[in-house]
This record gives sequence, structure tokens and C-alpha cells, in this order.
Amino acid sequence: MCTPCCISQLACCCGSAACSLCCGCCPKIKQSTGTRFMYALYFLMVTVICVIMMSPTVEDAIRDMIPFYSEMCDKLNAGENCKTLVGYSAVYKVCFGMACFFFIFAVFTFRVQTSTGWRAAIHNGFWFLKFIALLGCCAGGFFLPDQDTFLEVWRYVGATGGFLFLLIQLMLLVEFAHRWNKNWSSGIKYNRMWYAALALVTLMLFSVAVGALIFMSLYYTHAEACTLNKIFLGVNATLCLIVSLLAISPYIQRLQPTSGLLQSGVISVYVMYLTFSALSSKPIEVVEENGVNVTVCKFPFNGSESDNKIVTGVGTTILAGCVLYSCLTSTTRRSSAALRVCRTAMPENERARCCFCCGQDDGDDYDDEERKGGGQNVMYDEREGTVYSYSYFHFVFFLGSLYVMMTVTNWFHYDSADIDKLLDGSWSVFWIKMASCWVCLLLYMWTLVAPMVCPKRFEA
Repeated sequence: MCTPCCISQLACCCGSAACSLCCGCCPKIKQSTGTRFMYALYFLMVTVICVIMMSPTVEDAIRDMIPFYSEMCDKLNAGENCKTLVGYSAVYKVCFGMACFFFIFAVFTFRVQTSTGWRAAIHNGFWFLKFIALLGCCAGGFFLPDQDTFLEVWRYVGATGGFLFLLIQLMLLVEFAHRWNKNWSSGIKYNRMWYAALALVTLMLFSVAVGALIFMSLYYTHAEACTLNKIFLGVNATLCLIVSLLAISPYIQRLQPTSGLLQSGVISVYVMYLTFSALSSKPIEVVEENGVNVTVCKFPFNGSESDNKIVTGVGTTILAGCVLYSCLTSTTRRSSAALRVCRTAMPENERARCCFCCGQDDGDDYDDEERKGGGQNVMYDEREGTVYSYSYFHFVFFLGSLYVMMTVTNWFHYDSADIDKLLDGSWSVFWIKMASCWVCLLLYMWTLVAPMVCPKRFEA
């Protein structure tokens, strides 16, 4: 049993065979899923390295653990205490290499329609060789000439790509909300329990949104300061109320019977999260109380260094999860039409599923060939053609690389950024996240009014 497994893993690392686990008791896996998982694993690995590079705590620990740290830095021409190998400049260079890796593959796999060609074979296999290529790309960023000019230009490229990735993430959220509501609503005609589940989840979502609004009103406003906070809290709360009323208006319900409060609840919770993140990123404000300067409108955990590290760690984990979710789910055929609004009713034989967020994008109606023996069984689901766009998949990871780079380095204020100070405050981050709230609301509002504006496009 061990020999076939070793041969299988060798074929996966140095050949075109699909990747799988050595454990035969693992459930079956599709070739397309395994391929996307491996690229996501590479992406996550580089993201963790970038986070480590931005952490002064890790830098100090390495310096204490290695007695010849300074001498090693001198021999590597890495500057005093290896300054060129850590900090924002190192993150820019590593992410440049990762972005180049995925961009090259996006061009290389352009218009690949079948998995039988040599380009598809390289995309789906040769994982060890691609790992070496990724390391080479990341290391190559440290040998670029005129690095000051490179960092200045790459900063604006990263900001543009990061914003585009944020738009993709927002479109996915809107599409996710519509799919969830449509899926659960289809089960009401068969079982009234689906209606109860729909109502309960909707109530929970709006409760979370209102609770977040109350929390921010208590901790992020002040009687004598924080005027912007008060304005934007009122504006965002009002916009959430407007889209909720619009979603259940009779005219919209007539055009889109599956539209409802569940989508509005999802959007409202995300908008409140972005608002909280924006207010947390705003520079601190100080007011004078009884002759003493007091910092106001800040998250209460910020007063303790240990609490700040906990908040930063949780925020970094959420960031990695959101990036991977966006990269993996934005490349399926169903998700590629993220903002398309369908007026047609769901077929009678389509029942609601408990897995409300992830449908069977690739389909299960075909008889897949399987590779058996020596470990996990692999279903070759791309015999008749690719089930997702290889090129678009890599392009999304390319944008995700830029988004990680800009987020970890605190966007434009990279010179003073480190992972322990991610929430210290930056006007650029504040406005980017606040604008994201409005873009999200506008995208959702457009999905509601699009059949009204362009009726012929959405005719059954």
C-alpha cells in the first residue's frame, strides 16, 4: 500500500498526475478541487511569511535566538539587523514574486478549454517544480535594481490591484446573499420548516447589525468630538434601512420573487463590519477633559498591549480566510456571473440544501473516472472540458496577492506599519474601507433595480 502511494505522490510532485492525500480513508476529491486547494496552500504559505516579516516581535526573537545574527546580515549585505529582509520593503518584494508567479500562469493558461493539453497538465500537476518556481520568484524580488523606484511604483500598482480584488469580494458577497435566499426560499413549498429557518436567520442577522450599530455608537462617538464617526454611522445605517425596505417593496417583489430580507441582513452585517473596521483604522482623536488630554472614539481593547495583539491576531486570521474564500469561490462557473439577477422561478425539482453557501458548481451528473489505490481517490471531473477558467483563477490570486501586500503593510502608510500596529490608524485605510461600504450597498441596490432599468435583459 505504501509503494503505490509513494509513486502517486512522486507523480503528483514531478508529473501531471492530480494531487491527493496518502490516506485511503479520506473522502473522494475532484481533480479541479485538489488543484485549487494546492494553489490556495501556496498562497497561504506566502501570506504567513509576509505576516512574520512585518512582526517586530518575531524579528526580535530571531535576533535573540541566533547568536551570529548581525554577522550573518553583514555577509548577506542585508543591512543592519537584516533590515532589507524584514519590514514593508521585504513584504513588497515577496508579494511581487507571488504576484508575478500567478500573473505568469494567468497568461500561460489563457483560453485553455480542455484538461488534456500540455498547458492544462502543467496547471494541474508538477507541484514540486512549481513550488521551486514560486520560491524563485519571491527571492528574485530582492535582487531588483533601483529598489527605491520599484517600491514607489509597486505601491500604486498594489493599491489598484488591491482595490479591484476588494470589488470582486464585494460582488461575491452580493451573489452569496442572493443564492442563499433563493436556495432556502425554494424549500418553503415542500417544508414549512424552511420558512422558520429563513425567518430565524434573518432575525439573527439584523440583530447582529443593530447590535454592532449600538456598540459603535457607544464607543466610537463622543459629545465633543468624532463628528465624522457620527455622520457615517448615521449614513450607513440609513442606507441599510433603505435597501432593506427596497428589497421587500411590492414592485421589487413582483420582479424578483426570491428577493427578501435575508439578503439585506447579510449586506447590513457586512456593512457594519466594514464600518467598524474603518472607524478602528481612523487616526485617534484627543479631547481635553478637566485639563487632561483623553483619547476618545477608540476600541476599548486598544488600551492594553496584550488585548491589542489578540485583536490584531483575530483580524489577521479573518483577513486570510476572506482572501482564500474569495480566491476559491470567485472562479467557479456559477460565481463568474456574480451580479446576474434571474427572474425565472426555480425548477420544481430543485430543493433547498443545508449547504446554503456552496452549490454544486461543477455538477455531479457525469460518471467520473477515478484514480484508485495508494491513497485518496481522485475523480477526474474535467474529461470533457474545464469546469472553471484557469486564467481567471490565477488572475484572482494575482489580485489577492496585491490585496494581502497592501493590507499587511497598512496600505499607503507602509513606512510605519507592522502587524502589531495594524489598527493604529490611517486616513487612507479609513476612506478605502468606508468607500467599500458604499460600493457594497450600491452593488446590492443595483441587483434589485436592474430588472426595472433593463427589463429585456432579465426576461425569462
